[in-house]
Amino acid sequence: MKVKVIGIPVHDQEKALKFYTEKLGFLKKIDIPLSEGNRWLTVVSKDEQDGAEILLEPSPNHFEPAKVYQKALFDAGIPYTQFNSEDVQQEYDRLSNLGVEFSMKPTEMGTVKIAVFNDTCGNNIQIVQML
Repeated sequence: MKVKVIGIPVHDQEKALKFYTEKLGFLKKIDIPLSEGNRWLTVVSKDEQDGAEILLEPSPNHFEPAKVYQKALFDAGIPYTQFNSEDVQQEYDRLSNLGVEFSMKPTEMGTVKIAVFNDTCGNNIQIVQML
């Protein structure tokens, strides 16, 4: 088996697309209109365009348990998912300069360095660097 698509719940797909492409640097991969104004909307890492896709999923808008779960994670400061980085400090500096808000600055924890930011779409996202 392989990981092909992983979903991240978002409040607004268009806002999420803008954040994930313009701030984080991902590339739009698939954008297929669905019912009720929703889309099958995925982005990929510019460094692994044939790698796993992130589905920017509007589930919190249509499924109350997903909304409750997402909010509970966010309010507790727990990251919804994590992305790897070769250099967390460099990524932190780059994203901070673009106005991305971090709840945790780069912090060494044993064999990793991590930072956590708000994706503006209802999620905390962690970036991690193996030391």
